[in-house]
Amino acid sequence: MSDFAPFAGERIAVVGLGRAGLPAALRLRAWGADVTCWDDGAPQRDAAEQAGLVLRDLRQGGLRFDALLLSPGIPHTYPQPHPIAARAIEAGVPILCDVEYLYRAVRAAGSAARFIGVTGTNGKSTTTALTHHLLRRAGRVSEVGGNLGPPALGLNMLGVEGSYTLEMSSYSLERIATVGFNIGVMLNLSPDHLDRHGSMAGYAAAKTNIFARQVSGDVAVLGQDDDWSTGMAAGIAARLVPISGLKRAPGGIWAEGRALRDEAGAIADLDSAPALPGSHNAQNAAAATAIAFACGLSRDDVAAGLADFAGLPHRQERVGVVAGVVFVNDSKATNADSTARALASYARVVWIAGGMAKEGGIESLARFFPRIARALLIGRDAPILAATLAAAGVPHEVVGTLENAVAQAARRAEAPVVLLSPACASFDQFSGFDARGERFRALVQALSDVGRAA
Repeated sequence: MSDFAPFAGERIAVVGLGRAGLPAALRLRAWGADVTCWDDGAPQRDAAEQAGLVLRDLRQGGLRFDALLLSPGIPHTYPQPHPIAARAIEAGVPILCDVEYLYRAVRAAGSAARFIGVTGTNGKSTTTALTHHLLRRAGRVSEVGGNLGPPALGLNMLGVEGSYTLEMSSYSLERIATVGFNIGVMLNLSPDHLDRHGSMAGYAAAKTNIFARQVSGDVAVLGQDDDWSTGMAAGIAARLVPISGLKRAPGGIWAEGRALRDEAGAIADLDSAPALPGSHNAQNAAAATAIAFACGLSRDDVAAGLADFAGLPHRQERVGVVAGVVFVNDSKATNADSTARALASYARVVWIAGGMAKEGGIESLARFFPRIARALLIGRDAPILAATLAAAGVPHEVVGTLENAVAQAARRAEAPVVLLSPACASFDQFSGFDARGERFRALVQALSDVGRAA
């Protein structure tokens, strides 16, 4: 499709030239758009210039474009808009995301490829990856990306037989204009990213866009385990499929203990799916199953796919066993709600936590404190977490660094599981949760190597 130019004549500004922005600019240019780029960082500008892209400081001069494709990490409203975003709003220039352009391109090519959008505060990465695994295992044509994996405009063009399974963050969802997901999934909602959305109501409104522009022939998969999610049902036009990891969901898919079920009976035994521990993963499995059924997969396809799903890095990932103690990397848990799901999966742990605390800290985790043999606290806000634990009588130490935490956890061996589930952002000490998780894995691997050598 070298002559495919769905955006010929369109003037598009691309701001933010990182993981998603640079591929987007290159793809849009290849598809005929007149692309002008900017990034506040010199290295990113240098990479764009080397790729032959047009650069201009869009903080100055006229802003005459058909659209602004703004990197998800750059705010356009709260806590305050980036100067270029503010100028775009003033000029009436739509602010969009890369998924919007993938959708427009696929439809312009005449393809009815299925678009599956997965969102929620927690579990969206696992559900997205699990859905892709189920589809591919059953021989279906599937591309996966968005907030997970390749950026949307780095994915291949698919025909009518294909499916795009896209993890959708709230940042991207508030920047779609024409996308109508054939299957939209809303897992759960709890306080997160409130600085970017102004309030829980603003956060929920962004998430609700997963169901925007759906029609009666589409499918809306909706979590039933929190009030914010269930409250979205009233505005849904698509066929509603409720899902739960905790209770019966009439007309949908749910877990009874570790048995995944629907109205027709048992679907799978989740005890046969080692990468999906806990009730939160039961909800993820229910959601992926609902998607799979909507795509025509059989019950046998689903049961077999759940059983051999390998899981994702940094999400309750077993990274090693040292002297009989299992080390679990759950670095992706950057808020208390996500950590609650991990703590609920183990009877007794040494807990490594800390970093940049979210609003509310770890107070909501109090019901899991009896499971903690000792907490080893790292990062900037370790003293804040320590105060909460001290008030509850939980043994804890402020150890400062991940290196110290892993060494102490291995030396003490106070519980059968050492769980890195920080309940905090990582940017005080690491470039992201993935870098934190990789460091944890390396530290555990080094301990395992020493044990083998001995």
